[in-house]
Amino acid sequence: MKTLGLIGGTSWVSTMDYYRYINLGINERLGGLNYAHCILHSFCYADVKALMDVGDFDGVYEMFSKACLHLKQGGVEGIVLCANTMHMFADKLEQRVELPVIHIATATANAIKAQQLDRVAMLGTKFTMEKDFFRDKLTAQGIEMMIPGEEDKDFIHNTIFEEMGKGIFTSATKARYISIIDNLVSNGAQGVILGCTEIPMLLSQEDVQVTVFDTTKLHAAAAVAFCLG
Repeated sequence: MKTLGLIGGTSWVSTMDYYRYINLGINERLGGLNYAHCILHSFCYADVKALMDVGDFDGVYEMFSKACLHLKQGGVEGIVLCANTMHMFADKLEQRVELPVIHIATATANAIKAQQLDRVAMLGTKFTMEKDFFRDKLTAQGIEMMIPGEEDKDFIHNTIFEEMGKGIFTSATKARYISIIDNLVSNGAQGVILGCTEIPMLLSQEDVQVTVFDTTKLHAAAAVAFCLG
């Protein structure tokens, strides 16, 4: 079994799910008292967001680089970034650290392809919805990514940081998300990516009329496959 390096805290709320899903996945495969070999580096989310708010992406990258290098020194054999947004640095980190970074968008694209879909909606932070790091992985497999309009993007982005990242989940926010998804489906989305690791705590497949792609679970499953591969 390979040792995983988890980089969490962005936010701690979803990092708990990563730890749980990875350990459950290992145990499902191996049984008994078998669980993951892993080391967790957890950031203070406020430190990361302060840099993001002023557009200091180089500063965020350096934080994550140092964390990855510390994990490598600790003996990990692969890196799991426990957040969609932080995958904007994934390819660059993989080159610098010289360890595999298990990519959340690749895991999601593989799941969408397996369902034979080619047009899906994306809900996540504005960084995830607007930057190319997720879209490019989908495009490489012939999948089109749809995103909401500006007002809806702002709502999603703000509620991720001001509510869900703090462990706050309300019925009003859930209803608005469902309305946003319904609008995207009416415009041709065949499925929806829950592209922030907190969103699956707000919504489930039962709430949505098309296939839901839970990036937290898909990423954790990819980490398990790497760990036991």
